[in-house]
Amino acid sequence: MLSDNRLSVRLTHRLSSSFVLEAGFDASPGFTMILGPSGGGKTTLLNCIAGFMRPDIGRIALGARVLFDSDERIDMPVAERRLGYVFQNLALFPHLTVAQNVQYGIAKFPANERRAQMMTMLESFRIAQLVARKPTEISGGERQRVALARSLVTNPAALLLDEPLTALDNATKSKILDDLRAWNASHDIPILYVTHSPEEAFALGERVVVLEGGRILAQGVPQHVLTTPRHETIAQVVGFENVFDATVKSIAEAQGTMLCQLTGSATQLEVPLGHAEIGSQVRVAIRAGDIILASDQPHNLSARNSFQGRVQSIRREGVRVVVMIEAGAIFEVHLTPAAIDKLRVEPGKQIWLVIKTYSCNLVERERP
Repeated sequence: MLSDNRLSVRLTHRLSSSFVLEAGFDASPGFTMILGPSGGGKTTLLNCIAGFMRPDIGRIALGARVLFDSDERIDMPVAERRLGYVFQNLALFPHLTVAQNVQYGIAKFPANERRAQMMTMLESFRIAQLVARKPTEISGGERQRVALARSLVTNPAALLLDEPLTALDNATKSKILDDLRAWNASHDIPILYVTHSPEEAFALGERVVVLEGGRILAQGVPQHVLTTPRHETIAQVVGFENVFDATVKSIAEAQGTMLCQLTGSATQLEVPLGHAEIGSQVRVAIRAGDIILASDQPHNLSARNSFQGRVQSIRREGVRVVVMIEAGAIFEVHLTPAAIDKLRVEPGKQIWLVIKTYSCNLVERERP
């Protein structure tokens, strides 16, 4: 039997003739990250749990409380589900002060009790000094804290967060998440956190659920799901910028490796042993940051893959440089500006690519 504060979700919901959300997972107290590309069903999932959408079939329970059960014809009203929800646009009332916004969900409480709970929550998120201001008079990070305080002051049994920190810089985001973690350490409730950021999933999540096209591709501990993804969509979400078709040319079972040739190319890569036979087609994913460049042919390396290519283009993205290299296929490589200068990388330059065997990840093909 589920504990009193575990969220259990099993549902199917058709939004259109071409999109059906099918999800089944349990969320224990702590952070469960809902990760995936846009249009995958993440917000729809939260709305079904919150009661804003009614699934076609399924069951949603929070401990012993059944929030929805299509067989038993149970559909608990939104106000009775005891769920906090922070929307992507925050949905703060612009004409109300911070105090009025935070107290909105506990308006039926006695005035003294209402103010005491509100002040406790504002102090938890370090915004008590903003009590008399309106949302337009405070910063983006402060508005995020107000939205969290408004959701948590009702003492919810679970919290739903729909990309609440997307627009914030990393430093501000980190401080808010620290405060949220501290709050949950004493309340111990399930938190479903929708994000596009694999960094957030690694930093926060005890568990991750990856959604794509309305179905769950993978779920489990972030280190297992995201570090060695088994599906192309997951690989792309977590930053494997290079994904290639290849044919298995030989298998070395004793070494735990396979030699694969990229489709339409003479380039070959040694990859970890997978469930494949000689001649079969596979999909290989490689992070742009896992590819090393060398200006001269490298020798005596532990890395098993070394081949030459030609620089096609270079562009600066913040503190990193993105280099596109033609080497039988187009490889994306990420370097620092200092590395670019040292290697004298420029369009047209011949250069060597070095890739470790275990930097090559075998993935299932993305669904059409």
